Amino acid sequence: MRTHPILTELALFGQRLGLERMASFLRWLGDPQLDAPILHVAGTNGKGSVVRMAGAMLRAQGLRVGEYTSPHLQRVNERIVVDGEEISDDALSALLAQLVSARDAWLGPASGGTGGGLTYFEVMTAAALLHFSREEVDVIVLEVGLGGRLDATNVVKPAATAIVSVGLDHTEQLGQALGSIAAEKAGIIKPGIPVVVGPLVHSAMRVVRSIAAERNAPMLAPPQSWDIEERREQGLCFRGPDRWLDCLDLRLVGGHQAWNAGVALALVGCLSKDLRPDDAACRAGLSSVHHAGRLEQVAPEIWVDCAHNADGAEQLASWLRELPDDARPTTLLLGMSSGKDPRSVGRALAPMVDRVLTTHCAHPRAMSAGVLATHLVDLPCPVLPAGPIEEALQIARDQRGPLLVAGSVFLAGAVRDLLGR
Repeated sequence: MRTHPILTELALFGQRLGLERMASFLRWLGDPQLDAPILHVAGTNGKGSVVRMAGAMLRAQGLRVGEYTSPHLQRVNERIVVDGEEISDDALSALLAQLVSARDAWLGPASGGTGGGLTYFEVMTAAALLHFSREEVDVIVLEVGLGGRLDATNVVKPAATAIVSVGLDHTEQLGQALGSIAAEKAGIIKPGIPVVVGPLVHSAMRVVRSIAAERNAPMLAPPQSWDIEERREQGLCFRGPDRWLDCLDLRLVGGHQAWNAGVALALVGCLSKDLRPDDAACRAGLSSVHHAGRLEQVAPEIWVDCAHNADGAEQLASWLRELPDDARPTTLLLGMSSGKDPRSVGRALAPMVDRVLTTHCAHPRAMSAGVLATHLVDLPCPVLPAGPIEEALQIARDQRGPLLVAGSVFLAGAVRDLLGR
């Protein structure tokens, strides 16, 4: 389903960070988050890919796995996955109705005029955890929504945590400096629980290391605790605390996905021996994993990516630089959400293409094509507004050469819709 009336109503009340509501409501539901071991994944970019990779490796081991991610591209069902299958429309509708009834009973008379006391994200998180409990999954891989410290998912008691990356995004909520953003993401670190860390910049790594030490949480960071290397014809080589794997075949495209794979491999290695994927399961999982909208080829000569901030755009640009000239996209179809930084994305990607066409989808947060174009007037290539995505996609396809669509999760979903993906 695209959405649900209950979720549409909840969306009107926006975001409210904090843990007390969520913890109290989950206690009312019987603490479903305690029914299976949890891997808790935070990060500016890459956390969804790590969730999918970890889930794929665990499933290849024969385990029943629940995966929770956000936001979704096309269907809200994408957020709640068991054994690789999205929750059905009927199951999600029934679950949301049950949760609204439970919420009203939990709140009692206090519910009047408060927007129901819970946010969209809190209800979806509760839905995921309750669904995973009822489906009796063996392991849950849980993606943080925003930040970490005050995110609704941070009420869980994880078996291990991960901080995939730290970059500038959501600065209004998390702060303007990498150190402050790192501190918010490191809020998921729990006393004595291992934390796997990606290749963070020095200022962010220093903050995460300090918080991990303060909480006596074993920290696994590259290159000391784990490392991964891309060897062209030989695939990936991973060195971890308890295993060495070479010739790994990673289905997801892009050099940054190698680092995400390293985080995922180190993370599943933190599980107890009865849940830890063996070498064969790790190989099978990484070679089969799929994550829609992440450097995804959705049609001949059309690539879609969700890069929507400076770090994501730099990673995308790195991939473009590695392509042969005849395979490199010549047109960038760019659409972004309000509140993002179009200039940083445009500056990273524009040198890689011949032209930039701006667009927007129907999502209420989408920046209009015309406004977006005004932010990009100083780019080193022509920038032209192409209107709504329904028109802009055809205009872009009429240009000569391969096409890259980027800038927004919502835009990626709209393009997948138009192409029947």
